[in-house]
Amino acid sequence: MADAGGWSTIESDEGLFTSLIETLGVKDTQFEELISLDADTIRSLGPVYGVIFLFKWTRETTSGPTNTSTPLDGTYDQTSPENLFFAAQTIQNACGTQAILSVILNHDNPPAPTPPIPLGDELRSFKDFTTGFPPELRGEALSNSEAIRTAHNSFARASPFADETARPQDEEKGDVYHFIAYTPVNGTLYELDGLQPYPISHGECGMGQFPEKVIEVLQRRIARYPPEETHFNLMAVVRDPRERAREIGDVETLEREERKRAAWQWENTLRRHNFVGFIGEVMKGVVAGKEKVGGYEEWVEGAKRETRKKLEMRR
Repeated sequence: MADAGGWSTIESDEGLFTSLIETLGVKDTQFEELISLDADTIRSLGPVYGVIFLFKWTRETTSGPTNTSTPLDGTYDQTSPENLFFAAQTIQNACGTQAILSVILNHDNPPAPTPPIPLGDELRSFKDFTTGFPPELRGEALSNSEAIRTAHNSFARASPFADETARPQDEEKGDVYHFIAYTPVNGTLYELDGLQPYPISHGECGMGQFPEKVIEVLQRRIARYPPEETHFNLMAVVRDPRERAREIGDVETLEREERKRAAWQWENTLRRHNFVGFIGEVMKGVVAGKEKVGGYEEWVEGAKRETRKKLEMRR
């Protein structure tokens, strides 16, 4: 858990993200993990407000050439409309929640017939307060929001996903990951990445065109990585399917979604629990048992041999 005022890393998980926005007061909205990169899969989820993309961050695949005003794909929208919510990332580890809000806060009043996302009092106040702010000031307001930070940190646990601003790639070894959002706003497909100076436009795109358009953009982005790179994650922001199931009396879908929600709740409960003390007590019991039967030294030596064997295999 982060210290006071800090932001912790969070996992890319549909149940976690759904619970996070509900903690902030968002209604009738959830996240669905996409296991295939095709437009039909996205369209099958009903109205899709946007997608959250998690990828391995590298300078070569995320930044354009030096001293240019052009991104690697698309074009910077330096005169984006006032109703487009875009915030610069001003603090490490906040990119997950920032990408989520980049979709949620841009669809509280979408064009018909897409149903709006009910923001709730907290996010409605935050959006109203930051309307007209430049991206840097919006980012500062987000970073300093106690309510958003507390909700974010309540789902934190040790995670392999580290924010790219925490450790520059050329200074330390290891993989770093980053969240960004793709969403259609005002008839344009936007890539909203807080590390970029402006929103990135990928051309005209209505809600109905979004599945095909975003897949094309994602495929071009993934193609910039080596063929063996597979560390990507994609989640769609959709309307809660339970609402539609209740409207049409689809009992089977409703029961399936309720079971899924129960599983998410259990997983999030485990995330919030610190098992370090429990693991320590278990290890004490194991060691005491080995000492009692006289096999402690042999057990330790066996573990050392296995560790050396694994290290040799890695080399």
